[in-house]
Amino acid sequence: MSYRFPLFFSGVFGLTGTILGALGAHGPLRVLLDQRGSHESWETAVHYQLVHALALLAVAAWQQAGAEHGASRAFAWAARGWVAGTLLFSGTIFLLAVGGPKFLGPITPLGGLGLMLGWASLIAAAFRGGTPARR
Repeated sequence: MSYRFPLFFSGVFGLTGTILGALGAHGPLRVLLDQRGSHESWETAVHYQLVHALALLAVAAWQQAGAEHGASRAFAWAARGWVAGTLLFSGTIFLLAVGGPKFLGPITPLGGLGLMLGWASLIAAAFRGGTPARR
């Protein structure tokens, strides 16, 4: 996997996380979230999205630097887990916070599992020799 995949999603998640955080803190959306009692959930979704945007940025930097083959595969799985996990976890929380359909609720934990898969893959990279390759 190219470093561009995690770099792209790092940018997308960082940008949209910042926008969604600002929208949830001000104006009509803040009022709606407060009325629904879902402002704290919105903030949790923003927090997780921004944390994983930074994690993806780190993986992109590591891959661009030329991680060893075994570690590179683990980094790729970390990126995949974080992207899928963020979309499912934060995405469903955002939708539920503004009144999305209740059937989305059981999907949220699947996103959490994706995030955990990403972190477990990072641990695996440590055991596969995750140092940048010499050029």
